[in-house]
Amino acid sequence: MRLLIVIVNYRTSGLTLDCLASLAPELRDLSDVKVVVTDNLSKDDSVDTISRAIADRNWSWATFMPLPENGGFAYGNNAAIAPALASTDKPEYVLLLNPDTVVHPGAIHELLKFMDAHPDAGIAGSRLEDPDGTPQCSAFKFHGILSELDRGIRMGWVARLLRRWTVPQAIPTSVSRTDWVAGASMIIRRTVFERVGLLDSKYFMYFEEVDFCLRVARAGFQCWYVPESRVIHLVGAASQLSGPRHRKRRPRYWFDARRRFFVKNYGILYAGLADLAFATGFALWRLRVLVRLKDDCDPPRMLWDSIRNSVFLRGTRV
Repeated sequence: MRLLIVIVNYRTSGLTLDCLASLAPELRDLSDVKVVVTDNLSKDDSVDTISRAIADRNWSWATFMPLPENGGFAYGNNAAIAPALASTDKPEYVLLLNPDTVVHPGAIHELLKFMDAHPDAGIAGSRLEDPDGTPQCSAFKFHGILSELDRGIRMGWVARLLRRWTVPQAIPTSVSRTDWVAGASMIIRRTVFERVGLLDSKYFMYFEEVDFCLRVARAGFQCWYVPESRVIHLVGAASQLSGPRHRKRRPRYWFDARRRFFVKNYGILYAGLADLAFATGFALWRLRVLVRLKDDCDPPRMLWDSIRNSVFLRGTRV
């Protein structure tokens, strides 16, 4: 198999079908490509809707895989990747693709062309865009203590001092090496899985791609951003936790994932310093919001939730 594309659906059957429809013309020009849609026990009409659409539209390249539980993003992807890697027809590459994406013509081809030409690249990510073509930040630096301070404090001169550690980087206009790319459209070489294993399914949602890219980097592989591969990403449409229209309280699993990332990869002391850096910076930011009447775009109760979900109060529990 040349390429396995995995899409994880959870109560987003309409978005998933739009994503599959955008893939159909792409796959006419590509051979040996298989698409697997897994469903994380949606308990809505997803199973019937997606199964029927695949059959009615004669998408012979697509397979639907209902799962017995809602285990999260990594779980849903691993459910399709693991049997493919164990089969006699192992994929050369695996593409993780969000259901809330629409691929532009040539997007898949550009990723494959790049990976073929760069054998040291273990991972590559697409340029994610708004529907009007505005690029989204999808190439990032790894999280650390200083990046957590920057994330919390949001002060101009501090941001300039900490620029090299800021997680969201300036959006590259050409192919660029980066620490990690968004999992909404991420292609992975098979040998990466053979070396480092699958995604960590103990992450329910968020930070799983950061953790995976860090493991891959430590194994000696490179991660790249490929802007020629353009993919529309309807931010927040699948998770309903992000995007300009969403100002909801962060769920516990977001904090669990963040805490797991820091403790697992850097140890509990480092995680505690990262928690302290964010809480201190964010408290100063909230004071400025109150004093200067700045626009409040933060999730409700973010400071309290960050403290009560820190390693100081939760330890290493996830």
